[in-house]
Amino acid sequence: MGEAREKAEAARAAVAEMAGVNADVRIAALHAMAAALLAHTEEILEANAADMAAAREKGTSASLLDRLELSEARVASMAQGLEEVAAQPEVLGEVVEGRRLYNGLSLTKVRVPLGVVAIVYEARPNVTADAAGLCIKTGNACILRGGSMAQRSCLAISGVLADAAASAGLPRNCIQSIEDTSHDATNELMSLIGLVDVLIPRGGAGLIRHCVENAKVPVIETGSGNCHIYINEAANPAYVIPIIINAKTQRPGVCNAAESLLVDEIVADDFLPDVLRALAEHGVKLHLDEHALTIAKELEIEAVPATEEDWGKEYLELEMSVKCVSGLDEAIAHINRYNTGHSECIISDDAPSIEKFFNEVDASTVYANASTRFTDGGQFGLGAEIGISTQKLHARGPMGAQALTTTKYLVRGAGQVRA
Repeated sequence: MGEAREKAEAARAAVAEMAGVNADVRIAALHAMAAALLAHTEEILEANAADMAAAREKGTSASLLDRLELSEARVASMAQGLEEVAAQPEVLGEVVEGRRLYNGLSLTKVRVPLGVVAIVYEARPNVTADAAGLCIKTGNACILRGGSMAQRSCLAISGVLADAAASAGLPRNCIQSIEDTSHDATNELMSLIGLVDVLIPRGGAGLIRHCVENAKVPVIETGSGNCHIYINEAANPAYVIPIIINAKTQRPGVCNAAESLLVDEIVADDFLPDVLRALAEHGVKLHLDEHALTIAKELEIEAVPATEEDWGKEYLELEMSVKCVSGLDEAIAHINRYNTGHSECIISDDAPSIEKFFNEVDASTVYANASTRFTDGGQFGLGAEIGISTQKLHARGPMGAQALTTTKYLVRGAGQVRA
């Protein structure tokens, strides 16, 4: 028996135990987990320092190092996220709908846990706390498979959290981590029909594609983000540069960072000189279409011609593609062709244009006059998030506690039989 199967069987047993645990115990466990993170910050940071040193030695990119790195502030933020999840309303047992049928049967639809939730993720040690916390809140057991780059950090965090949850009265096996970093362990985890109820991958496009194409258990597809900012001809000049610079440069290695800029041809000469300057000043490598490249050359701004590949690329670096479009219809068509269903933004003061953009752009989150960087469970008031779903079934957008539940019908009768 491989490690993944062994831990999945233990997690399945933990789910059965958790079914009899009330909300007060789960909330107490979350508080204990938050306190434990703070109490063990030093050892977590020591583990992370070892991961960081190994990653730097391998020449890891700055954006990945940013995802990997922990600090006292980031550990405190993880703890705060757990406290926020603990404070949220209880979702288990929530009545989704209820009615009395023609035959007198009382029908109630309520929220219940998914069961065993497996999360496969890369260089994101904070996911360990977010995922574990949301699973505990919703009565699920979790199996965490962190990437090899963050292995020491993830194991340190998960061990602290599991001990704290057990001290509060939950089964010790409700939070587990796969220690084997081989692809075989991941593939085994993805194959465990009947033990794993859902698999949630968080990471780059390659990881997500591998899970979607190879998993035998249900998968919730999350996060690669080819996010666009579109400067409409009615854009408010005061909004343009602050939104673009924030969306691209505030944290370029995350999935809600903007990767592509569209601008209406009719106002391109008005907006692009200042926009391109600002992006260049922030160290952004520019991939430009013919019109934008002409402007850049006139201003002596370094840039390269955009290729077809650039329109669909999630850079996760200080790079951005720029394309001029004939108007709103072309902008929407371009976005719907090349986006990944994550987050899209229009900058405009024209209400009809905004409404058309809202209605016709196909993405989990659509903005008017705001940075795409807000697509985040914490920013949306969900506390921690399990991921940002870019698919349409079960959940879409930032996934909080409710997304880790399913439903079942409770039917109460008084001796009814069907004719």
